[in-house]
Amino acid sequence: MKKIFLLSLVALVFAMAFTSCKKDVKTLNTGVTPVTTIQAPGNDTSIIIAPTTGASVVFKWAPAPNNDLVLYEVAFDKADGDFSKPVFKVISDGSGVQSQATITQKQLNTIAAAAGVGALASGTLKWAVITSKVTNNVVSKVSHTLQVTRPAGFATVPNAIYLTGSATEAGTDLSKAIQFKRVSDGVFELYTSLQPGSYSLVDNTSGTPTTYSIQSNVNIVLNGSTTVTGNKAVYRISLDFGNAASILTQIVSVGIFSAPDNKVWFTLPYIGNSQWEADGQTITIPQESYGLDSRYKYQFTVQDMAGNQSTEWYGSANSDNPDPSAATPASYYYMYAVDNSQFNYCFKILPSNNGKSCNVNVNFSPLLLNYTNSITAQ
Repeated sequence: MKKIFLLSLVALVFAMAFTSCKKDVKTLNTGVTPVTTIQAPGNDTSIIIAPTTGASVVFKWAPAPNNDLVLYEVAFDKADGDFSKPVFKVISDGSGVQSQATITQKQLNTIAAAAGVGALASGTLKWAVITSKVTNNVVSKVSHTLQVTRPAGFATVPNAIYLTGSATEAGTDLSKAIQFKRVSDGVFELYTSLQPGSYSLVDNTSGTPTTYSIQSNVNIVLNGSTTVTGNKAVYRISLDFGNAASILTQIVSVGIFSAPDNKVWFTLPYIGNSQWEADGQTITIPQESYGLDSRYKYQFTVQDMAGNQSTEWYGSANSDNPDPSAATPASYYYMYAVDNSQFNYCFKILPSNNGKSCNVNVNFSPLLLNYTNSITAQ
């Protein structure tokens, strides 16, 4: 009898616990109500977009009423859009929980481009707030417009750029396209030769890359190709996608300049692959009253597309250097743009190379972390 009583008591306890658990279960309310008040920027605000210098814009709204556990996004659309297919969406601050979104002007430039506003053009954007919970979402009952003016350039700049075409050193095989050196975000340069033919700029060497071309030697545009006429020549091609601008500078000659002699000893022929090289050159270090003086740097004679020539100088990062040795690090020979002073920012020749036949090389390969030079005894 006692055993039956204990079993009944245990069953009663389990029944009470189960009933208690059922009472604690709550149904999740997945209903969501829209934002009804947008606070900033004010309706019809005008913004001249400055991606690199402009301050971020804070979009604010009053939280949606009677909602908890919701997420917010700012939705952007064209002037005649209804937000059924926004051209762009940005999650709010705090991973979507805050009733504001901080958007950079670089993002705004991308958004304006997605809405069809061209470079150097003005247009209208509409923005609203999407409130969501689980799989349910709703667009705010109100929206504001922005009057935006875009700068020159591409809203989204490529991470890499390559040169391809019959006018290039690599020819038309896309897989062999020549990579530009990335100088900074959206800015690239390449030292290379161009011959009669045509070339294009691409952002990939396989598949279907985005293609750009240079117009009138100064503007970068989508698609197309650039035609090269005249004699084969070496150029520095400078690209700035942020401003859709390009500069082609012809490298007329590269000469090794002796500081104590105050003259160019000899010029280095261009050998392809962004390199200049003179082979079999006897190096004689000048003897001065204070001893041997092997200071040298490089003189580049350059020419703009209008035919105007000027001089650029490349040398050491240091204004003065010790004699190198076999243990001197590679960074000693890194090339930097320097001034035209006779003795400053010079390299020095390895003393053991004095009087020997040498190979002199200037390497501006885009694959190098730093441009460099070498004087090597043969």
